This record gives sequence, C-alpha cells and structure tokens, in this order.
Amino acid sequence: MHFRITSTQNPKIKSLLALEKPRERRKQQLFVIEGKKEIHMAVEAGYRIGNLFFCDEMVSVDDLRGLNLDDKLVIPVSKEVYNKIAVRENSGGLIAVAEMKTLRLDDINLSKNPLVLVLESVEKPGNLGAILRTADAAGVDAVICCDPLTDFYNPNVIRSSLGCVFTKSIASASSQETIDWLQKNKIRIYCTYLQASVPYTETDFKQPCALVMGTEATGLSDVWIRNSDVNIIIPMYGKIDSMNVSTATAVVVFEARRQRNN
Repeated sequence: MHFRITSTQNPKIKSLLALEKPRERRKQQLFVIEGKKEIHMAVEAGYRIGNLFFCDEMVSVDDLRGLNLDDKLVIPVSKEVYNKIAVRENSGGLIAVAEMKTLRLDDINLSKNPLVLVLESVEKPGNLGAILRTADAAGVDAVICCDPLTDFYNPNVIRSSLGCVFTKSIASASSQETIDWLQKNKIRIYCTYLQASVPYTETDFKQPCALVMGTEATGLSDVWIRNSDVNIIIPMYGKIDSMNVSTATAVVVFEARRQRNN
C-alpha cells in the first residue's frame, strides 16, 4: 500500500482533480467514482479500476477487501485531502479512478423483445442520472444518448444515478446512427412529440420498441420525427405543455413495463 497522502499538491491528487473537466476525461479516458456501493457496481460491470483513494479516518482497510484490488492501487489520504477531492457529501470515504469503456451501439445486449430508451441532446447531468435510475428500475434493455451535451461519466451523472450507469447497457451515438441501428434490429421508433400524436396510454409497447425523448426546450430534431413509427404524447391538464424530461421518461417507460407485465 502507498504512503498516506496529506497534501493536496500531490501529483496523484492533482491528476484526479483534473478529471472534473470533460476535456481531461476524454483525453485520459478516465473518470472518477465516489462511494463503496458505486465502486462495487462498476467492478461487477467489468470496469477496470486504477487508483483507489480512501480516507483512513473514515474507512478501515478491512472495508476494502471485497473490491479485490491490487494493494499497489490503494492509497490512503488524510481527511483534508479527501474533502478536497470529494464532489458529493456522504460518499463514505472512498473514491476510485476507472477506465472508460467504448460505448458502441453494436455492444448493446438486446433481449428477444427489446425495450430501448433513447435520449437526444440531454444536457443536465442530474436528468441523465435520474433517467438511468428509471431505466434500471423498469428493466429496459439499453439507454442510448444521441448527440449528448453531457456524458455518462460526468461525476454528477454517476452520483444522481446511484451507480445505475453501471447496471444497464449504455451507448452514445449520433441520431442518424441510432435510427439506422434501430431499423436494422426491427425496433419500432416511438417519439414523444406534441403534434400528430396519440396518447401514450393508447400505444402498444408490447412489441420491440424504442422510446425517444427530446429536450424540454426544443423537443426532438426533425430527423427523429421523419423516422418515427408513432408519435406519442403525455396529455397535459394544466397550463404547461411539458414536464421535466426525467419525469416524462418515467411516466412512459413504466406504462411500457405495465403493458409488458400484463
């Protein structure tokens, strides 16, 4: 095991803090995971863990045994250093650096009757994290981010998803690549859209289908509407015409799950 790090100027600490920037994550193909549960989920999903930093005033070495990591990768840090590198509260004294995976469409594992969730231009990490939790709870086959404005490995996505970024097949691609892939796999495209739409409760989700969600500000781009098999809508009974995208996703996804369970 390494010597205890007590300075925030340590090169390993500086390197970890640099991964808060998306550009640096992309360059190094590394990202940060906070919390024992989330780190366990990443290990179970086959992610390779690099250095594991733990606050030895909060966590004992015995708490690390289940992770089965090389002792050379385990680095104790002081509470002052840990407070500097921790993004969230209550992360339990553990922070790991992990290698990114290449998130390709062709690596997605589909069931015989797939239910896929597609998000176009999702921007807020908190929304993406909440949607990943919904996807896990509803047992969807995969979540695909098209032309994303945030990434799966954003620390706030991992935090708000409670590690569910590691429990589902995920992929990132352009809208056109995703449309081609869905059509190749004979998966019907159901777009949430305000015009020429049918209520989501009157739509048949029992067959292989993709539920496509757009942004609250601009909705879906024209390429999705042109390739939609059915446009669906959540009827609104108040003065607003849309909901938060993570809430709308949960409503539609669980209707699809209800139909399939019946």
